[in-house]
Amino acid sequence: MQMRINIPPLTRILLVLLVAISITHQATRYLFHTLPAELLALVPQQSLFYPWVYLTATFAEQNVVTLLIAGATILYGGKYLERAWGSREFAKFVLIVTVLPNVASTFIYVLWFAITRDAARAVAYIQGSVALQGAFLVAFKQLVPEHTVTILRGIVKIRVKHFPAVFLAANTISGFVIGTDTALVLAWAGFFTSWTYLRFYKRQPDLSGTNTGGSEIKGDASETFAFAYFWPDVVQPQIAAVADVVYDVLVSVRILTPFSAEDVQTSNVQASARGEGGLPSLLNQGGRRGGKREEAERRRALALKALDQRLNAATASKQAPTASPSTSIQESTVASKEQASDSAQA
Repeated sequence: MQMRINIPPLTRILLVLLVAISITHQATRYLFHTLPAELLALVPQQSLFYPWVYLTATFAEQNVVTLLIAGATILYGGKYLERAWGSREFAKFVLIVTVLPNVASTFIYVLWFAITRDAARAVAYIQGSVALQGAFLVAFKQLVPEHTVTILRGIVKIRVKHFPAVFLAANTISGFVIGTDTALVLAWAGFFTSWTYLRFYKRQPDLSGTNTGGSEIKGDASETFAFAYFWPDVVQPQIAAVADVVYDVLVSVRILTPFSAEDVQTSNVQASARGEGGLPSLLNQGGRRGGKREEAERRRALALKALDQRLNAATASKQAPTASPSTSIQESTVASKEQASDSAQA
């Protein structure tokens, strides 16, 4: 019996790229000294001469441990997101959250060097899948925020919506304490890039049935995906106040398009529909109830629900105006009878 590899095509390609680029990078760095290591890893001072590194640096891991972490991230996260979004949208997402964080990190390190004159900043190696990991966690927060992940046989339980904050906190602390500043910068760059794209730009099918602008909606204006909701409840009001000011400024200079009330309502229903419909398990996507079948059933159920809501709304709108003529007919009949009675009495 032929063994079936239950990995979507793009996820498979990303895993091959990860292994091939990481091995090649280590070979050029430690074995073949005649080849520059900047061929695959991003060095701010040399990046303009090797522009492809803005993509390859994400897949150039430094050691076996980070390689295994990156492999697990792409395997499980890629399987989930590619099946939820489709290969084309997933490819676009991966391209954005790998290239833009590397570009932003290069700018930060060049600026760091210009301010401090520390030559180590200009020749620092910016590489690894940290930005991709942060981006995946933001996507999970959008799709399955209430999903609970159990670690160490139930000793540790954490909801997916808390993962981005924990991830950023861990990388921020390690950056200041251990000196892993590149991971700190990449983590925040990946987080902001992913959230900005998913919040304001990514197009997705309308599963709510409430959008009058077409079958697709742009971005995710839901309240639960707002920037403040990524952080603990205690600091959410303060973060929301600052985020609102930044949002208003970006809207005023026309960098962002403001959300309408319908956008917010549609996105809230969309988020609720994702929660009610359920999505394939993060780790159990194979077998007879694979991800594609579950996703198709979920979409079918949501489509039927949306159709039922529209039919009910249409029925209610038709019944409302028909009640008025019947009422007026009854009133005119009563009035005619009263007039005939008055005439007979006269």
